[in-house]
Amino acid sequence: MRSLSNRYDAAVAAIDAANAEDPNTVNVRGRKLPLALAHGQLAAGWIEQLVDEPDEGLLLAARAHHLLRWQVSRDSYPAGRPGYLRWRRDQKARHAGDVAEILEACGYAAPEIERVQRLIRREQVDGAQAVEDAACLVFIETQLASLAARMDHQLMLEVIRKTARKMSKSGLDLVASIPLTDPEQALLGEALDGPPA
Repeated sequence: MRSLSNRYDAAVAAIDAANAEDPNTVNVRGRKLPLALAHGQLAAGWIEQLVDEPDEGLLLAARAHHLLRWQVSRDSYPAGRPGYLRWRRDQKARHAGDVAEILEACGYAAPEIERVQRLIRREQVDGAQAVEDAACLVFIETQLASLAARMDHQLMLEVIRKTARKMSKSGLDLVASIPLTDPEQALLGEALDGPPA
């Protein structure tokens, strides 16, 4: 990977420090971590597998894609898909706003910050699909088991299929390398290889 700047290191430290405050935790790859911190670190790692020599902006967008996410809970929005979609859209906009403050303090210029924001919002900009792939891979690794434990089986299969539809072939190819339990692997196989629900 290409050499990264001191301002990048400072931005990563600030993003991780903010996300380390998440009261929600997840056990992932043998460690118990704050959920938002795990999401950012894992997503940046997936970017390095998805993109040859990713630039700082792409890595920062992945790192901050769930910046301070716990501060606005899903249940503060109406139940159902429309409420979920509005919450998700609003969260992306909020993450983009929050990361701008960090990046400006670390010395990034306005055009660089705007690109990171657009990547976080998944707008039509080069690299947005890689950020989407990374976020989906993280979702599968960190939330598949907990969702499956409390969600109707057929609905869970549809959630996996909807996630897969957002991913590129390169992203889907990496699903097999996610460290999952046998029941999680079976659930993925049923959703992705079986007949549509």
